[in-house]
Amino acid sequence: MTTAAPVRTSSARRGAAPVPGPRERAGDRFFRLVVTAFAALILLGAAAMAWQLTRGSLRTWVDIGPKFLWSTEWDPVNDSFGALPFLYGTFVSSAIALLIAVPLGVGSAIFLAELAPPRVSNAVSFAIELLAAVPSVILGLMGVFILIPAVRAVEPGLTRALGFLPFFRGAPYGVGLLTAGLILSFMILPYIAAITREVLLTVPRSLKEALYALGATRWEVVREVSLPYARSGIFGAVFLSLGRALGETMAVTMVIGNTPKISASLFAPSYTMAAVIANELAEAAGDAHLSALIAIGLVLFVVTVVINGLARLMIYRLEKRP
Repeated sequence: MTTAAPVRTSSARRGAAPVPGPRERAGDRFFRLVVTAFAALILLGAAAMAWQLTRGSLRTWVDIGPKFLWSTEWDPVNDSFGALPFLYGTFVSSAIALLIAVPLGVGSAIFLAELAPPRVSNAVSFAIELLAAVPSVILGLMGVFILIPAVRAVEPGLTRALGFLPFFRGAPYGVGLLTAGLILSFMILPYIAAITREVLLTVPRSLKEALYALGATRWEVVREVSLPYARSGIFGAVFLSLGRALGETMAVTMVIGNTPKISASLFAPSYTMAAVIANELAEAAGDAHLSALIAIGLVLFVVTVVINGLARLMIYRLEKRP
């Protein structure tokens, strides 16, 4: 009588993955430590930046205090400093840029993702991504030689048509908040369009086909399916672009006029936080002036962190919303 051969139950014969050995487990631990160190370095760099800005601006906060944020006088000769004109110029120019770029960017993204043929969509998307790589100084030159003369020519007509509003009054300088907002809109438009297009392309086709089967039009599918599905990504694109607009320096410096005054008119010259740092840091004559400029940098850093934090919170709530 013959006995049956024992059945081999090794992991290799069963098709199961081999049990990792000590060396592989050590490799996993090493990999985890390395990537954790990389993440910690990013946080350490941000903390070091905040510490250095706080340390460099300490004199301003001690001598002037919170009044620095709402004071409107900027006189380095007499050591009188206030950041409100720069806060105003930064936020107003960024708001103008968003008002122009968001509708254009989202609309072009809808066309590229939902309506355009694949060849046209890919070609135009590539061109949009190239626009995002154009150096800001080149856009600033375009603003100086093309945009400023065009705005100077258009401003008298805006005054005649909309002069009953305080935003469209004043001398047609060509440089000012309106020009800065226009150049910023051109800079952030590629980010909004490119990111929104990529998000719209992730919408499941089955959801759109189900609505088409019910007799919906293409606009109804975009409105009821694509935009609600992609809303968190669209908001992320908008806030990412806002962060770019708040911190833009060179192009804005070349077209905004660089005057530390607050005016309701969009035609009036103004100043931004990034522009004043770029213009005056190398020429800061005294410690008080240097400390005030670093304090403006700290304010810009805090504003950027707060806006990005609010953006993450909004996106989180949108993703949780049914």
